[in-house]
Amino acid sequence: MLKHPILLPIALMLFLALLTFWINQTVQEQGLSLSRLSRHDPDYMLYNFVSTRTDASGNTKYVLAAAEMRHFPDNEHTELQRPRFTQFGQDKPYTQIYGQQGTVSANGKMVEFIKQVKVVRQATADKGEMQLQTERLTLEPDIDVAHTDLPVTIRQQPATVITGIGMRFDNKAGTMQLFNRVHVHYERAPVSPASPAKTGKYKGR
Repeated sequence: MLKHPILLPIALMLFLALLTFWINQTVQEQGLSLSRLSRHDPDYMLYNFVSTRTDASGNTKYVLAAAEMRHFPDNEHTELQRPRFTQFGQDKPYTQIYGQQGTVSANGKMVEFIKQVKVVRQATADKGEMQLQTERLTLEPDIDVAHTDLPVTIRQQPATVITGIGMRFDNKAGTMQLFNRVHVHYERAPVSPASPAKTGKYKGR
């Protein structure tokens, strides 16, 4: 116990000073944390980022890669530089999507490709390669759906070009919808004179 009469106020002053210092430090630390969260600054970055998703059997379902990945704690979004998405499927052609920039939503359900976006679907035995170009494309990989409200240009080998505004591509169902100003340009592949001549269907002059 503090028996000297002057020691009690001194001890009280020291306690108040320590309490004030602790409160100030706590408030400053919380203020710094809130300041970091309020700014759009990345809390971590990865280079040559690769993420692989597999199905229940362990087969590769899709691969998302990027030259650079940045995660932002203020909105839990992830930004990508030069993203590349490759989707695989059993007995199906693989599909690849490229872009200059990209974002991944906080829950990871949506991937957005931005600027010079290109979609390439591999050719099959009965269908030629398909390429799609646009400036922004939203992909929902878990349900195999991609969509945009911007102009798109689709080139289907050997000689079909389709343009339109607004598109929804359901890869699982194998369907594509174009919504506005749709134009289709089709050129019949040139017939080689040699081939019909062999079958007797070509008549030369």
